[in-house]
Amino acid sequence: MLAAFSVTPIGTASTSVSDAVADAVRIVRESGLPNRTDAMFTTIEGDWDEVMAVVKAATEAVAARTGRASLVLKADLRPGVTDALDAKVASIEAHLAAAD
Repeated sequence: MLAAFSVTPIGTASTSVSDAVADAVRIVRESGLPNRTDAMFTTIEGDWDEVMAVVKAATEAVAARTGRASLVLKADLRPGVTDALDAKVASIEAHLAAAD
């Protein structure tokens, strides 16, 4: 499965949430699962239990800073597919290259 998620602390006095988000991303990276972080989401790939455990730990790390967190999660559940994190992007790039 692929899961794209964003977790944000709620109730912080600061407009910057980068420290808390860095805590979440650190947990994702330390999980050893394939992942990618961009400006809006972190995407992680693995089986259901692995991915959900990492999302939970990342969310709890952010919530620990203020006692409350907001989680946005989108998942692509496709049994038997591996390397979707890179393959989906490669497919789009191939279509774009063919159109040129």
